Amino acid sequence: MGNFVRPFLDNEFLQRAFLAGVLVSLTCAVVGTYVVLRGMAFIGDALAHGVLPGVAGALMIGMPAMAGAAVGAAVMIGGVGLITSRSKLSNDTAIGLLFIGLLALGVLMVSSADSLTGDLEAILFGQFLGVNNSDLVAQSIALCFVVIVAVVASRPFLLLCFDADLVSAMGYRAAWYHRLMLLLIAATVVVSFQTVGALLVFGMLLAPAGVGALISKRIGTMMLWAAVVGVVSTYVGLMASYHFSWAAGASVVLTAVTIFFVVFTAVSIRRSVVGDRS
Repeated sequence: MGNFVRPFLDNEFLQRAFLAGVLVSLTCAVVGTYVVLRGMAFIGDALAHGVLPGVAGALMIGMPAMAGAAVGAAVMIGGVGLITSRSKLSNDTAIGLLFIGLLALGVLMVSSADSLTGDLEAILFGQFLGVNNSDLVAQSIALCFVVIVAVVASRPFLLLCFDADLVSAMGYRAAWYHRLMLLLIAATVVVSFQTVGALLVFGMLLAPAGVGALISKRIGTMMLWAAVVGVVSTYVGLMASYHFSWAAGASVVLTAVTIFFVVFTAVSIRRSVVGDRS
């Protein structure tokens, strides 16, 4: 039992990493539930990758990486809105164009700047074991912001998940709440990438929330299950990283995805058995 607890008692880096993982898990549980229910995985993926040139640019001029990520996310969201409003292209087409364009730009910036060579792994896969107190403060603020917005806008968000037309019929501005939901996704990506990286934050948004959607039909319960899966994945992933010298962020996300497929298999078998009996 000591091998499962002692590392967190004796290692200050692991303690901060676990706390950061818990904060990221709770934030992604709330936002990820809406991403899954609304089928917004593509925009979530695009935002997770679209921050790369912003982060690279910020590091090149000596600014905080999180500020660059915020700029990258703003360019992605603003660009999608501009393209769809001024052309006949679909939302998915606009997202796809900006997604691949910003990703390619980010890769070029990183590959052409010698000063970023050592930062590439941290940008893509995060630095779980390098989290500091300021990162924890930023993640705590982001979590509070996400929870407050989700509570205040819970009814229109719920309607958006199942029938966008009903939002307007109930007296809410559907477009405004859609943009607010995009803001939540962007804020989650911007803050979480520092811990799990630009390429892995998408997994923390989807996998735990996917588990919640498989085993519950109520949004609140989905978020609760997603939070539990995220926290468990953080613990198991960090333990695997500690004992086997695996990359911490990748271990956490892989654990979350593995849990999803285990639950998916169990739910599928259960439905098949129930279906055969009926």
